[in-house]
Amino acid sequence: MSAESKTRMTEGSISKKMILFAIPLFLGNLFQQLYNTADSLIVGNFLGSNALAAVSSSGNLIFLMVGFINGIAMGAGVVIARYYGAKNREDLQKAIHTTVAFGLAAGVALTVLGMYLAPKILVLMGTPSDVLPQSVEYFRTYFAGSLGFIMYNIFVGILQSVGDSRHPLIYLIVSSCINVVLDLLFIGGLGMGVGAAALATVISQFTSAILCMIHLLRTKEEYRLHIRKIRFDGRALGEIIRNGVPSGFQNSVISIANVFVQTNINAFGKMAMAGCGSYAKIEGFAFLPVTCFTMALTTFVSQNLGAKQYDRAKKGARFGILCSITIAELIGFVIYAAAPTLIAAFNSDPAVVHYGVMQARTIALFYFLLAFSHCIAAVLRGSGHAAVPMVVMLCVWCLFRVSYITVTVRLIPDIRVIFWAYPLTWSISSVIFLYLFLKGKWVYGFEKGGKQR
Repeated sequence: MSAESKTRMTEGSISKKMILFAIPLFLGNLFQQLYNTADSLIVGNFLGSNALAAVSSSGNLIFLMVGFINGIAMGAGVVIARYYGAKNREDLQKAIHTTVAFGLAAGVALTVLGMYLAPKILVLMGTPSDVLPQSVEYFRTYFAGSLGFIMYNIFVGILQSVGDSRHPLIYLIVSSCINVVLDLLFIGGLGMGVGAAALATVISQFTSAILCMIHLLRTKEEYRLHIRKIRFDGRALGEIIRNGVPSGFQNSVISIANVFVQTNINAFGKMAMAGCGSYAKIEGFAFLPVTCFTMALTTFVSQNLGAKQYDRAKKGARFGILCSITIAELIGFVIYAAAPTLIAAFNSDPAVVHYGVMQARTIALFYFLLAFSHCIAAVLRGSGHAAVPMVVMLCVWCLFRVSYITVTVRLIPDIRVIFWAYPLTWSISSVIFLYLFLKGKWVYGFEKGGKQR
C-alpha cells in the first residue's frame, strides 16, 4: 500500500480509516497536554499555590491570543483536505505555501501583541496583585516563542489535512520529553521561577515545529513543502480566510467567554483560581478523545466531499459523533468518581482540592453534550460552513453564557453558579446543532453542485 493510499480517507473501511487516523491524534494531543500539565504539576509542587494560580490565570488568555490564528489554520486545513481529496495538485500546492506564509507573518505579529498586552489584559481580568507579577512573567515568556507554536500548528494542520497523523505524533513525543526534562531542570534543579516553565514549553514547541518542517521538506508526496514557493496566493488566501476566519472568530468567542468566566472565578480568591486551574488541566486530558474525533471528522468530511463521496461523508459523520459522545460520557463518570485524587495531584492544599472537586462534579457528567456540539461543528467546518458553528457559539457559548453569569452571580454569590454555566450552554447548543445536522444542508450543496457538473 502506497503512502498516499494510507492517508487518503476517501477509500477503504470508514471505521478503520477514522480510528487509525484518530489514534495518533489522541496520542499526540495527550503529549501536547503534557506541555501544560508538566508546567502545572511542577510549578504547583515546587513553587506553590501563587505560581500555580499565575499559570492557570494565563491559560484562557493565551488561548484567546492563539485561538484566532489557529482557527485560520483550521480553515486552511479544510481547503487543503478538499484539494487533496479532489487530487488537485496545483491548488493543493498553492494552499499549502500560502498557509505557511500566513503562519510566519502571524507568529511575528503575535509575539509583539502578546508581549505588549500581557499586563494590561491580566489586570483587566482582575488577577490578584500577589499573583500578577508571576502571571505577566509566564505570559510574556510564552509569547516570546509565538513563532514556534504557531508554525507547529500550521505544519501539523497540513499533515493532518492530508491524513497523516503518525508523523506529528512521533515529533510531539520527542518534544514532550524535552519539555518535562527542561521543567525539572529549570525549576526543580536550578530553582528558577515560573517563567522557566513557559521557557521549557517554548523550546519544546520550536523543536516539534522544526521536525515537522523537515518532514514536509523531504517528503516525496504531492504536499511537499518548497522554501522558494512560500508566498501568498490571492485565490488560495481568499479561500483560507473564508473558511478560517469564522473558525478563528469562534475560537476567540469561546476564549472571551472563558476569560470572563475566569475573571469571575478570580473574585473568589487564589485558592479558587488554583483549584479551577487544576480541573482545567484534567478536563484538557478528558476531552482529548473528542478532540481527536472532531479533527478526524473535519478531515474526513472535507476529503470525501472534495472527492464527491457524499454518502461516505454522511456515514463517517454519524460514526464519529457516536464514538465521541460515548467515550466522552465514560470519561465523565471516571472524573466524577476520581476527582479528589486527580485534583490533589496538582496541589494538595485542602482549599484548592475543594474548589477543583466542586467544579469537576458539577460538569463532568455532561461531557456528552460538549462532545456532540464540537462534533457537529467539526462536520460543518469540514463541509465549508464554518460560519454556522461560529454564530451558534457566539450566541450561546459567549453572549448567553456571559449574560447568565452576570445576572446569577449577583443574585446568588456562589461559585457553583459559574460552574453550571457550562452544562447549561452545552445543552442549548446541542439542541441547535442536532437540528442543523438532521436538516442536512451541510452536504446537499455539494451533491447539487456535483450533479450539475
